[in-house]
Amino acid sequence: MDERDRLTERFESHKPRLRAVAYRMLGSVSEADDALQEAWLRIRDQHPEGIENMQAWLTTVVGRVCLNMLRSRRARPQAELPEFQLPEPVVTFPDIRRLPRRRLRRARAGP
Repeated sequence: MDERDRLTERFESHKPRLRAVAYRMLGSVSEADDALQEAWLRIRDQHPEGIENMQAWLTTVVGRVCLNMLRSRRARPQAELPEFQLPEPVVTFPDIRRLPRRRLRRARAGP
């Protein structure tokens, strides 16, 4: 396994937390995914052997990408911005393998 594969593996292992950070900053799932993509494009050519704390480093990169996205939002003319916009809801489903057997039976049987 070469350095790039290890970096990809480490990025993927931190991806759910990084997506949550981006979503909290941007308020949009699609923009959070765009921020992760941009962060990966910046990160992929780095040499990770000198990085002591990969989690902190990745969070910093994603945070900076999100801040740049927020700055570009502010630079748009006011006529394009909606008056008020709620953040997109994030729906998660429990992993059925982790449910206790009693809850699993009830979930399959219905209410």
